[in-house]
Amino acid sequence: MNNERKSAAQKVTWIGFFANLLLMVFKLFAGIYGRSSAMIADAIHSLSDFATDLVVVLGINISSKPLDLTHKYGHGKVETLATAFIGIVLFGVGIGIAYSSIMKIYSHFYVSNIVQPGMLALYAALFSILVKEILFHYTIRIGKKIKSSVVLANAWHHRSDVFSSVGTLIGIAGAIFLGEKWVILDPIAALVVSFFIFKVAFKIAREAILELIETSLPKDHEQEILKIAENVAGVYLPHELRTRRIGNVIAIDLHINVKSSLNVKEAHDITVVLEDKLRHVYGEDTFISIHVEPLD
Repeated sequence: MNNERKSAAQKVTWIGFFANLLLMVFKLFAGIYGRSSAMIADAIHSLSDFATDLVVVLGINISSKPLDLTHKYGHGKVETLATAFIGIVLFGVGIGIAYSSIMKIYSHFYVSNIVQPGMLALYAALFSILVKEILFHYTIRIGKKIKSSVVLANAWHHRSDVFSSVGTLIGIAGAIFLGEKWVILDPIAALVVSFFIFKVAFKIAREAILELIETSLPKDHEQEILKIAENVAGVYLPHELRTRRIGNVIAIDLHINVKSSLNVKEAHDITVVLEDKLRHVYGEDTFISIHVEPLD
């Protein structure tokens, strides 16, 4: 990760960090004084955003370190590990919110009625939706620009908070405007929110874990790599292709055949052309290893 990319990633993450901190305090206050279990659950979700922002910053700092003697492929996997951590934390948050909601629903029917939430909780939900949607669009734009999986994961973490707040808003509004008989909508909304969070968590964690276990690039990418190789003059029968991701960069291992009549320099020049074409498509930082074999 170059300094410009690192600076952009840190900037967007710190903005999210302070926004989440303020939202967490405000939503917790609104949930307690607005008597809304859904809003308190939403505040806990913001706490997870606040915590994972710290992990993102740490991951960015480590993954941006240059290659060294013990990390000849760089530190990109740290970014992937931070991404997986975000997904796992989100999954845990979903479990916590689902459990709390189920207990509230059970309590309403078998112990004592839920207290009707107040307007403060409703205003907090509206404010949260606005702030988190802005954060989502800003963060995902930066994440795509710098091609950072951990920043993109953090953007979807912001979007999961939007889902959470929309569900909370619906539940609170129903509990307020439909009367006391509908106060059960508040914890039901929190329960629905937990399923949205599960979905986002699964997507984030799955992609990061697949990368950590050295899963190959998608088939269409590998077909594209082989096609690029086939179109280089002097390259025959590209095979034994192996690919993987290392953070935001790609590693490509490929065997090619060249005419056995070529000398070492001529064969080497062909590999240089192929490497340049692959780096033009997949980035200058792409790790490429090409093994040359005689055609016959």
